[in-house]
Amino acid sequence: MRDVRNIKEQKVELGPGLNVFLGKNAQGKTSLLEGVGLLARGRSFRTDVMQDVVRRGAPVLETKARTREGDREVELGFRWGHEERAFFVDGRAARPREYQGRLEAAVYSTDRLRVVHGPMRERRQYVDRAAAALSAGYRQLLREYDRVVRQRNAALEARTRDLQAWDERLIRTGGELRSRRAAYVKRLDAALALAYRPPGEEYRIATDAPAPMETELSAVAARERAAGRTLVGPHKDAVHLLVNGAEAAQVASSGQVRSLLLALTQATLEVYREQTGRTAVALLDDLDSELDAERAADVCRAIADRGQALVTSAHPEWVALLGEGASRFRVSGGEVAVYGRTA
Repeated sequence: MRDVRNIKEQKVELGPGLNVFLGKNAQGKTSLLEGVGLLARGRSFRTDVMQDVVRRGAPVLETKARTREGDREVELGFRWGHEERAFFVDGRAARPREYQGRLEAAVYSTDRLRVVHGPMRERRQYVDRAAAALSAGYRQLLREYDRVVRQRNAALEARTRDLQAWDERLIRTGGELRSRRAAYVKRLDAALALAYRPPGEEYRIATDAPAPMETELSAVAARERAAGRTLVGPHKDAVHLLVNGAEAAQVASSGQVRSLLLALTQATLEVYREQTGRTAVALLDDLDSELDAERAADVCRAIADRGQALVTSAHPEWVALLGEGASRFRVSGGEVAVYGRTA
């Protein structure tokens, strides 16, 4: 990893299960997780402003990792600088479509709490990105739907005669996207029921069942012509996160928001494993600051038993609860040192 926030250049050999990064605040622990997220997604889970992720004074950032695909190892690379993203596979430049799906990460971080209590767009994006990680077809459908909406908006604004053709494409792609999104949410909801949650609480995720696209378009035709943009469709649909049957964004306490996000992260990891037979990397930032020590340790062990997990903590004494096999690293001033393995 090179020039990611306060990390100038670091190389870390990760263990296959639980990897714990210990250090005080503002030392670079979260930046290490962010670097893995950049590799997996080509974007930061902390900010939409990529320039903020580049170390001050550096022109570009770069992160690389070796991962296993079947029986062979593959080197993945990501670089950002001069307002451009670049992806690499085994040192060769790769198009995003070729790169996507090779590495997946699921994130628990205070920066991601907006998925629960933020605007509806955050929940739609969470679901679509997670579902797209499972299927190249889903990724292609998202791109096609976005293109159709942009072209249809242009036709509405210009009042062109080809609006009906774009209506037909919107009905087709929008209907298919709704169907595939609903199917993924159903699987995620089933996994969410088995994930961590405090006693007495129930977590759900669900989508609405809107009218057929054709019916919706007919109902808003006059409003769309006046507005010059598409007012209905998957880009406007609701995705609900519920705590005990109520909308979490409206009623959940700070603790419930954190617990729900953690459960959603676990559920996402489980659906990915069931679908692909592979494991996504779990990125768990300051987990023990929100849960009591024993529950945080239980969650970490449960996730690491199913794959690789990177966890940050400011409490060295907490690591003793993790049991055998956790790789430990000390992070200070943007530098990483091996701290040992629990006995």
